[in-house]
Amino acid sequence: MSDAPARPRPVGLAISLIVLGALGLLAAYELSLEKVLTLMDPEHVPNCNVGVLVGCSTNLASWQGSAFGFPNPFIGMMAWPVVITIGVAILAGAAFSRWFWLGLNVGVAGALGFVGWLIYQSIYVLDVLCPWCMLTWAVTIPVFWIVTLHNLRSGHIPTSERVRRLAAAWYGWIPVITVVCYAVIVLLAQAQMNAIPRVMIDLQNLWR
Repeated sequence: MSDAPARPRPVGLAISLIVLGALGLLAAYELSLEKVLTLMDPEHVPNCNVGVLVGCSTNLASWQGSAFGFPNPFIGMMAWPVVITIGVAILAGAAFSRWFWLGLNVGVAGALGFVGWLIYQSIYVLDVLCPWCMLTWAVTIPVFWIVTLHNLRSGHIPTSERVRRLAAAWYGWIPVITVVCYAVIVLLAQAQMNAIPRVMIDLQNLWR
């Protein structure tokens, strides 16, 4: 038997992937369900339709909502279970090879790029905010930072020792980095859509 100490498991990373993956899967499921119900009944009103500004119908009916020829949430139905499974495996003690982490990083970077494009389309083209879409945005952003900074600090991404130290230092600041990203999106939505007052009006109408 080897006397080398066991490498500590990144429990925080694992739990984060499980929780964020579960939230992303919930959003993908709800959007997929509403899309199917709409296809079955064109008169169906999604339960996420809150008002003029907040709703899912516009996004689901647009070509942007099926960017690859099928509904976007179907991608989430396939991808988020993978994120959850990786988190559970890490929590159980699994150790993945460098190529695996790099592949995961490519995947989350692609997801972030796609989400960025969807945010632009929602704010600047469709002029609507989809609640379940926003939940997807909200979890994709921290997943990207978690995986990327973990790979940098662990040396899975080849880089200098200085960058590795910086990534390790910034890893603890991921919640703050995520909130800053959220704030940027809110400011863009407010500047383009006058979003905050319109959302308040939609919510007031919902509770009447």
